[in-house]
Amino acid sequence: MPSESRMTQHLDPRSPWVISTHDLGKRPGTMRRMTLTLPAPVDLGVDMIGVPKDAEVELDLRLEAVMEGVLVSGTAQAPLAGECARCLDPLTSEIEVSLQELFFYSDEDASEEDSLLDGELLDLEPTFRDAVVLALPLSPVCREDCEGLCAECGVKLAEAGADHRHEKIDARWASLQGLITDKDNDQEK
Repeated sequence: MPSESRMTQHLDPRSPWVISTHDLGKRPGTMRRMTLTLPAPVDLGVDMIGVPKDAEVELDLRLEAVMEGVLVSGTAQAPLAGECARCLDPLTSEIEVSLQELFFYSDEDASEEDSLLDGELLDLEPTFRDAVVLALPLSPVCREDCEGLCAECGVKLAEAGADHRHEKIDARWASLQGLITDKDNDQEK
């Protein structure tokens, strides 16, 4: 009987990330392979890069009944979209993550952080979400040798060329800079 301290919400069997384990029964050693294409969940990413909503996620899974529950392992591939942390250009790539999660039959064997089956159903979305977010780069780049933006003027250094420079003025003399310009203007009049 489930403990009062741990309430589980019932899963919707129509949800794309909810998988039935009915054919495994509770017979340890029973196994099934699955290849699925599912829509990516909403808000899956970090500040600069993520998996676009409803993008196709390719899953290659193995579900195996064990004594405590159902062990899910496999891989997931998904497209990524974001922007380069150096030059802010849009970028796209792909990510592949490994998945492995044990879904317990009852909360008697599980700790608070462990995943539980809801009858014969399991929700793979949290496992996929955790794996992807942990694998995403915090500072994605469009290419490894991206030079980024000029800190002074914001121009893309790759487009500005090697001779892009700014005149450095000693802060002690900066207030005199305007006087030179004014003197030149007075002489022209």
